[in-house]
Amino acid sequence: MPMHDWKRVEAGIFHAFHHDWITEIARALNGGLLSSDYYALAEQQAAGFGPDVLTLQAPPESDTGSHSEGVATIASARPKTQYTAELSDSEFYRRKKSSIAVRHVSGDRLVALLEIVSPGNKSSRHALKAFVAKAHEFMEHRIHMLIVDPFPPSRRDPNGIHAAIWAEVQDDPFTLPKNKPLTMVAYECGLKTRAYIEPIAVDDALPDMPLFLEPNCYILVPLERTYQASFAGIPQRWRRVLE
Repeated sequence: MPMHDWKRVEAGIFHAFHHDWITEIARALNGGLLSSDYYALAEQQAAGFGPDVLTLQAPPESDTGSHSEGVATIASARPKTQYTAELSDSEFYRRKKSSIAVRHVSGDRLVALLEIVSPGNKSSRHALKAFVAKAHEFMEHRIHMLIVDPFPPSRRDPNGIHAAIWAEVQDDPFTLPKNKPLTMVAYECGLKTRAYIEPIAVDDALPDMPLFLEPNCYILVPLERTYQASFAGIPQRWRRVLE
């Protein structure tokens, strides 16, 4: 099933799909993709990062490097995406703004977030600025991220959401290919922050994307499979519009 053009429907229709897709991804992760050291939660908010966000936690005492069940993919080779970018700690801290620590209310250690961008994240300059600031905050605290943006660039992010995030910490700009205006990007946040960028277009199949749990350790998130499962629940009236 290809990525649909979500600009064809009102924001409320996408929000319903968005919420269900987050739930499907959490179900897939907790259903066998994650080892018992980790768990995923679909939440209404994570420090202001969107209305629905998927967070991954690990108990503070767990030895997350061992992965006793062998479920997580240990990255002996880097994920293969169309583009990669790298930023050292020294460069990040030279450019960063002051921020506060992010703590999860459960007391368990927050290790990663998955965010599906909604129209509201780019509806105003303030909304986009808040989104970018939160992304930098998570980078600063070495919380890995996977961001999926199913909407084309706006005048506020002319090269997509990753370019908007990266421009604040790196002088070398990122430019989206014109024929691939939708962005999927995974951030590995350790001593170096690495970005793995996969641009796609409407009608493209969704690639599985890495979600890092620790530096050099990631799982592949089944975006296509979970997207299909969620889209099957869209009312026929709106499926006809999108298809």
